[in-house]
Amino acid sequence: MDHIDEDGSETSRPGGIFYSLLGVNSLAGAGDEIFLLTGLNPNSSQLFGHLYSKANGTFIHKIDQMPEVLLKTSAEGEREEIYKNLSSQLSIEAVNNWNMFEGILINMITGFDISLNQLKSIRKNFKGIIYFDLHTLSRGVGAGMKREFRPVPDISQWLSNIDILQCNESEIKTLVQNRSESESAAEIISYGVNVVIITKGDKGAELYYSGSGAVKSYFAEAVKINALNKVGCGDIFGAAFFYSYISTQNLFNSLLTANIAGAAAASINDLSSKTKIDLNA
Repeated sequence: MDHIDEDGSETSRPGGIFYSLLGVNSLAGAGDEIFLLTGLNPNSSQLFGHLYSKANGTFIHKIDQMPEVLLKTSAEGEREEIYKNLSSQLSIEAVNNWNMFEGILINMITGFDISLNQLKSIRKNFKGIIYFDLHTLSRGVGAGMKREFRPVPDISQWLSNIDILQCNESEIKTLVQNRSESESAAEIISYGVNVVIITKGDKGAELYYSGSGAVKSYFAEAVKINALNKVGCGDIFGAAFFYSYISTQNLFNSLLTANIAGAAAASINDLSSKTKIDLNA
């Protein structure tokens, strides 16, 4: 659950994987099946149920407390994140056949959503594409449950078990220090990642990939919109890229689709009641 503080006014909304599911559901075709693996407290289901009902809920499991975070946003710079609860690791044991899926999107909402050993287990048993949003894995836990950026422990092992990495300009610095962006992306790719996506807010997004023996890049400018919202846009961006890429295998068109989805999310003040967003508006 997100508690959003904007200009001293606080509102409570569904958060986390809600936005990833909203992004995928906005692009999914009639024949697609989306499986959601997450924890849910029954007392909080009224915030999530209208969207979660659109997915296959076989792997949704009951938890005693929902992770809760106070998000303090500002016009410039990174938002401040203060947690009330942290999630326990998700229960992945219920999945008997990972290869029933075409792709797996892992969003590290709290940074504790799955362990490194769980990721290794998924990778060992899954032949398809693993998309990994670094998100709050990039932040440690400080005094008062405040989340501050810090170098990610065991990062080479995390990276060697994923195919596509998404991070923003601050988060990438927790992976590789004292390097230019292109050098950082090249080092990340050297660990086995195929594609690195760096989101840059209203500046757009940069995509790095390995081609013809070299690391290449592709930049897409952000779609110009009247921004009303700063929460969940990166999650929706990632979900749109993930869905588009496993559907088309086209990196460049997928980045453009993700930019459109992120902009659409930013143009809607409150996404909490949505089950889809219009990407053609």
